[in-house]
Amino acid sequence: MPFDSIAVIGAGAWGTALALTCARAGRKVTLWEHDAANAENLKEHRESLFLPAVRIPDDIVIAGDLAAAARAQAMLLVVPAQAVRSASAKLAPLVAPGTPVIVCAKGIERGSKQFMTDVVAACAPQVAPAILSGPSFAADVARGLPTAVTLAARESTLAGELARAIGSANFRPYHSTDVRGVEIGGAAKNVLAIAAGIVAGRKLGASAAAALVTRGFAELARFGRGYGARPETLMGLSGLGDLLLTCSSPQSRNFSFGVALGAGQRPGAIHGGLAEGVFTAPVLLDMARERGIDMPIAAAVAAVLNEKLSVDAAIESLLTRPLRAEE
Repeated sequence: MPFDSIAVIGAGAWGTALALTCARAGRKVTLWEHDAANAENLKEHRESLFLPAVRIPDDIVIAGDLAAAARAQAMLLVVPAQAVRSASAKLAPLVAPGTPVIVCAKGIERGSKQFMTDVVAACAPQVAPAILSGPSFAADVARGLPTAVTLAARESTLAGELARAIGSANFRPYHSTDVRGVEIGGAAKNVLAIAAGIVAGRKLGASAAAALVTRGFAELARFGRGYGARPETLMGLSGLGDLLLTCSSPQSRNFSFGVALGAGQRPGAIHGGLAEGVFTAPVLLDMARERGIDMPIAAAVAAVLNEKLSVDAAIESLLTRPLRAEE
């Protein structure tokens, strides 16, 4: 199936960037915005508040009616991880059976400890859940800069068809059937990016940053193995690739949140956008403990976020761990 019409649910920076990408791929695109006033602003000015100076082409339909958007042949669900359940529940009575719903959030749901595609499947069992993740910043994608990501669905044919539907010369989705591996990479790297930001904010140096990312990836890989991810997925774009990007740039909200922590701000006082790792850290740690997976960096981040440890105490807890063989 060619998937000629695609709806993007969520008109934030990432949703708008993906709508532009799908339009460049030659698809008929509907961009749905839940806030009526913002939808009207998008229609009138053809520019997102989150992506200034990036024009939204006239052939992208801005919709405030979810039912109209739900008639598309495929959907990109671009809402925060903790809002995926409510958005999926609203879509459920509107979406035709078999419609692919590609989740573009990176996280694990609090409370249920469910991954994103499981949340969608629970709310809308008639759809075909998929996941899109990888090293990508909305501003780069919106400007048409070269970007590669991973798109995973349980059926190989569907994953390939969806990748071809949204792919273009400057936006390359590699397809996979390792849904869980792609979800784990996207969720875990956000927590580790906060740790990398703390290292930068504390001015601990490039050597410490490299050590943090390397040992952080070891934690991500252990968690992935414990929850059934494939090693090649964890080493790929949605795992190592996304980790490297998110741990190295102030464009990352999670990294920037960590920088503020490292500079001495308290977690509740930090503003400036959604950092998904803040919500994911305690859930990730609980799930790791349930399967006996050692994740000292994630544990330190969670302890700093709930203010059980100061930043300095968290750093000391990592530096004073017993020396061991590298694995």
